[in-house]
Amino acid sequence: MWPVIAVLAAFAAAPSVSESFGHGLGGDVAPPLDLGGRDVTVSTQLSPSDLSVEDAGEAAMAVRFFDVDKNEPFTNVTYRIEIWQGRDLIARNLFFDEDGTLDVDLRTKAGCAEAELWMCTKYYGSEHPIAPGALYAQGQSNVVIQGPIFDRGGLYNVKVDITAATSARTTLAESLSYDTFVSVADIQPFTIRTAHAEVPATIKTYYDEVSNISYDAARESVSFEMPFDWDPEYVELVQIVHEEIQVPKSFEAYSADRGYAGYVDGVRLDRRVLVVDPYTYEDLNVIHFLVTTAELQRINAELGPEHEQSGIMRFELVPEENIQRNTTDFYLVDSADLERRTGATVSVSWEAGAAAGELPLEVAFFDESGGLLRDARYGYVIVDHIAGTEIIKEFGADNADGSLGNLAAEGIDIVGFDAPGPGTYRLDILLYGNGSENLDFDARYSGIGSGIIEVGGAPPAKPAAAPERPAAEEAKAIPKWIRSSTALWADGTVGDAEFISALEFLIERGVIEAEGEAESGAGGDAPIPSWVRRTAGAWAGGIVGDADFVSGLEFLIQKGIIAAGEAR
Repeated sequence: MWPVIAVLAAFAAAPSVSESFGHGLGGDVAPPLDLGGRDVTVSTQLSPSDLSVEDAGEAAMAVRFFDVDKNEPFTNVTYRIEIWQGRDLIARNLFFDEDGTLDVDLRTKAGCAEAELWMCTKYYGSEHPIAPGALYAQGQSNVVIQGPIFDRGGLYNVKVDITAATSARTTLAESLSYDTFVSVADIQPFTIRTAHAEVPATIKTYYDEVSNISYDAARESVSFEMPFDWDPEYVELVQIVHEEIQVPKSFEAYSADRGYAGYVDGVRLDRRVLVVDPYTYEDLNVIHFLVTTAELQRINAELGPEHEQSGIMRFELVPEENIQRNTTDFYLVDSADLERRTGATVSVSWEAGAAAGELPLEVAFFDESGGLLRDARYGYVIVDHIAGTEIIKEFGADNADGSLGNLAAEGIDIVGFDAPGPGTYRLDILLYGNGSENLDFDARYSGIGSGIIEVGGAPPAKPAAAPERPAAEEAKAIPKWIRSSTALWADGTVGDAEFISALEFLIERGVIEAEGEAESGAGGDAPIPSWVRRTAGAWAGGIVGDADFVSGLEFLIQKGIIAAGEAR
C-alpha cells in the first residue's frame, strides 16, 4: 500500500454517495422526478436477482415508490404497472399498497396462442375498497401476475405510473411515469468446429433470443444476431445490452491472454464494451459485450437513418494477437480507519512493453472470498508517481443517468489511460461499494488503495514450463501456518525475519527449488521489495494460488532479489 496520505489527498474532493440510479441485471432505480419540491422515484427488484429462464417459474418483484433524499417510502400508493419486452406488452394492471413497497409474485405460463401476449395474462388479488380497480395483498399473500412473463430471456421494461400516494383517494394532478429495466438470462449452447476439434461453447443472453450463431475458422470469430429496435427514442431508454460468450479455457484461440475486437452491425466497439472474465469459472473464459446507450447511439449515428429500421443487432467477436500482461494486486483499507482492511482486493493488469499512448488498464474487484465484486462503483486517480502530478481524475459524477461512480457491472472494468511516456504511475482507487443506491447498495467493501503501473521496457519473458514432479513431490502442499505467517508479514505485523524463516522451511521441504537457504536481498542487507510484500499478501488472501506464489518466489531467488544463503 502506497502512502495513504497521498491517496487520501487524491480523493479529497471526491463526491459522497448520496444518490445513484441506473440499470442492474436484477433491479433498477429510475431517475427521480419532482413532486412538490421533493425528488421521488421508483425502484424495481427481482428475486432472485440473477434470474434466468430456468428458474423464472416462481419469481418475485418488489416495486417501491420513495423519497430520494430521505430514502423513505410513501404510503397508500396506487401503481399502474406495465411489463414489456421490446414492443410486446405482456402485462398491465392497477395495484395498491399501503406501505409503499408492492410485492408481486410472478408466475410464468408459456404457450400463449393469442396474437397479443397481454391477452393471456391474469391477475390475482383483492380489489381495494378505496382504490377502484386496484389489486392489493391481504394477509400473507402477495398479488400475483400469471402469464407469458419471463418465459424467454431478455431485457424487460417495467413501466410504473404513480397515480395516487399518501392516500388512495388523493389522485395526483398528473401521474408520475417511470421506466425501469430488468434482465432475465437465457443460455444457448453452440459448437465451435475447427479442423481438429469440436468445442462446446455457450452464449448467455440478457436481452433477447439470439440466432444465426456461427464460427469463422479463418478469422477465429464468433458471430450471432438478435432482434433489436434501433428507433432512437427506444435506444435512449436501453441503458445496456448485455451478451456473453463462454468458451472452455482449453480452447487457446479464446484464452484470457488474447486481445479481442468486438463489432455490432460492422461498427467496431469501444474497448470498454468488451470485458474478459477468467475468474468466475475454473474451466471457462467469459467474454462480455456490455453495450451502453452511448455506444448504441454512436452506432446509429455512424450507420445513418436507414439503420434505424433494420430491427436486428449483429454481433461479432474476433480474437487478436496474444498480449503479455503485467499485473499488480492490492487491498483496500477504510478511509476513516487506515488500519482496517475492508476485505476487498483489486487486481490491475495492462499490456507489458507498451511505452506510451493508449494503454487500457483492466481493473478487477474481488470480495473477501475471492469472488468478483459485481456492480462495483468506483472512482480513480492516475498520478505520475515520481513527479507527483495528477494525470487523470474520474469519479463518474456526471453520468447521464445521475448515478455516481464508474460502474464495473461484472466486477471488471477497463480504465482508459493515455500514458505520456515510459515511467512509473500510481493508480489510486476509491471504491464506493457495489449495487445501486436506494435499491441494494452495499458499502461494506468501500475503501481506498493504490497500485504502481510500470510503463515501458521489454515484456517479461514467459517462464519455462516446470518439469513434471513425481506424485510424492506433488503432495508437498504448503502448510497452513506458512499462509498465516505470510499474511502477518504482508500487513506488517511481523518482520522480515519471520518471513525468511517461512521461506527457509519451504526450501528445506523442496517446495521452492533453490540451493542453500534464503536471505533478504541480493547483497545481504537490502530490504525485500515492497511489491514482494503485495504479492505475498495476495497469496495469503487467496487471490493467487500456490503455484503462482511459489513460482514468483523461485523467480526472485533466481534473479538474486532474494538470495539463497544463510537465513538472518
